[in-house]
Amino acid sequence: MPDIPHINPAPTAPVTTDASLQHLYVHIPFCHKICPYCSFYKHTPGNTDMAAFVEALATELETRASQFTLAPKTIYFGGGTPSLLSRTHLSRLFERMHDILDLSALQEWTFEANPRTFTPEKLQLMRDAGVSRVSLGVQSWRPEQLKVLGRDHSPDEARTAYEQLRAADFPTVNVDLMFAHPGQALEHWRDDLEQTIALAPDHISTYNLTYEEDTEFFDKFSKGEFHQDADDDAPFFELMVERLGAAGFDNYEISNHARPGHRSQHNAAYWAGADFLGIGPGAVSTIGRTRWTNLPDTAKFIESMQFRRAAETDIEPLSESAWIMERVALELRTDTGLALTRLSNLEGADQRVDAMLEAGHVTQKGQSLVLTRSGKLLADEVAAYLLG
Repeated sequence: MPDIPHINPAPTAPVTTDASLQHLYVHIPFCHKICPYCSFYKHTPGNTDMAAFVEALATELETRASQFTLAPKTIYFGGGTPSLLSRTHLSRLFERMHDILDLSALQEWTFEANPRTFTPEKLQLMRDAGVSRVSLGVQSWRPEQLKVLGRDHSPDEARTAYEQLRAADFPTVNVDLMFAHPGQALEHWRDDLEQTIALAPDHISTYNLTYEEDTEFFDKFSKGEFHQDADDDAPFFELMVERLGAAGFDNYEISNHARPGHRSQHNAAYWAGADFLGIGPGAVSTIGRTRWTNLPDTAKFIESMQFRRAAETDIEPLSESAWIMERVALELRTDTGLALTRLSNLEGADQRVDAMLEAGHVTQKGQSLVLTRSGKLLADEVAAYLLG
């Protein structure tokens, strides 16, 4: 492949900062099959030039390294399906990342993977590069539910994939599950939980299905073919907390459960409002009070990088009120809780806090508010109420 032409100088960054950026997200948008519930930017590989895509990622990373001090403590490869990249392309991407980045402070490198998209050899390549945490998209252990969710793997293939991850000796393996999806009974969910617990993963993520715009599921939801009721979903959540807690998992965020020492550092930084740099088509960056999204178009992203044009779009300065809203919504979801100082400038906040304490939806831990179990079922409503 010819060298990427540096026709233009690197574009100016949307924001400047003297602080080092410690959290890096890399978006790989490719999927074998498009899941009907997923609203992230993704597409099938089609005729995408994968070598050019990898070079485009490296070019953007190189450009950002000239604009910011990049010394990541956490790296997260999401998608899409990052594990869909071939060994050749992964090897090239890892090589370029090691050339560009100072990884001496790296503490966690997460890689999302789906069954049927990796081999032991690919896993060894990832392990050698420094990947320390793999998140396996299982979603369900029941064939009929996998079909509803549009997943293209079988339960046996998911089990084999998990065993391969264990054999590769990754320090942390997470299993992703979904609940409250169409046709799922409570006993189906119990079975999914028990089968996952039996595997003894280090971390389990459990996502309550939501109907997101621009998805096939949302269209069906809008037409009344699917429905959702918080009261119907509550028993699924209660069962999840009970069973995973009894199995030794700490519910440290509403949708995340970890054994001691296996909490996601990357996600924890996001929930705490740390600066993030996103690389790749559709990736989001937030630095200080400025947020931007890269072009959600892989072909245009590659072209922009080849000609050293800016890839970001939707550059948005975050207002104080928007920033506080995010902080309240995200911090409340964690067991660290919401710092009361976030509410200090909101009129009537003290009275609203007292009302939530009296209702039993939050408890006070030091100078923070932490959701109780009943509060977790109403997290969005509690956040909205506290904000007034």
